[in-house]
Amino acid sequence: MTELAAAGIPVTVTCRVLKLSRQPYYRWLAAPITSSEVVAAYRANALFDAHKDDPEFGHRLLADEARGAGEAMADRTAWRIASANGWFSAFGKPKRGKSRRPGPAVHDDLCEVTDEDGRVRHVFEADAANELWLTDITEHKTAEGKVYLCAVKDVFSGRIVGYSIDSRMKSRLAVQALENAVQMRGDVAGCVVHSDRGSQFRSRKFRRALARHRMIGSMGRVGSSGDNAAMESFFALLQKNVLDRRSWTTREQLRIAIVTWIERTYHRRRRQPRLGRLTPLEFEIIMNTTAALAA
Repeated sequence: MTELAAAGIPVTVTCRVLKLSRQPYYRWLAAPITSSEVVAAYRANALFDAHKDDPEFGHRLLADEARGAGEAMADRTAWRIASANGWFSAFGKPKRGKSRRPGPAVHDDLCEVTDEDGRVRHVFEADAANELWLTDITEHKTAEGKVYLCAVKDVFSGRIVGYSIDSRMKSRLAVQALENAVQMRGDVAGCVVHSDRGSQFRSRKFRRALARHRMIGSMGRVGSSGDNAAMESFFALLQKNVLDRRSWTTREQLRIAIVTWIERTYHRRRRQPRLGRLTPLEFEIIMNTTAALAA
């Protein structure tokens, strides 16, 4: 409209043709930049400065820093501005396509060994309970939406010592599974917890949980098909015996089916050749009794 007015066409005519009101145009002409846009720019500058100083901060911590610098805003506002500009935490995981690589490992791979021929492979073995745990997440759809399962497996007996089920795949899913495992096992200081490079296991919440219980994190490398094979074999059994057996209407139906299969079938009825044809619970009872008698 400004260009047309400069060319000699009256604003009234332009507005009539375009079916626009003249008042908003004159308000914009008097103040091209609104006060809200100025406030948003100052907020963005404060968030950018905080992100530049501490790249590991998430949007809530960035909002705290911005408020400390005098730019008041809600956490939700900070999230909107940070997301629009791509200011993500260095420890977080912004939305990405399947072609992108996983994030960097936050732990060494303690299960990786190199044999005499120089070949790298993974060894999942333990001489006692609570020496090496494996953890991973699987998902399955229902009519209500997806269900996510995070399980923790003790390599010594193959028992699932902890698990959690939720409708969202957040860090709390992995943390809750770990907490459930610790509650069941008791003193687990020094236990190695091996996982892949999923963002849930790289999160600060999960690492803090490991440190709180004095456990040691281990993380597989990118492109290694066997970096968590022992855990994936359990999920393959779950897929065949439960998840793919029928269509699931509700999340609650699937949750009950998963828990029932783990506690009744996998722990108490499924005998494993590597355990001498014993179930995980039978193997643990025998080994614990033997250790108690030896002591």
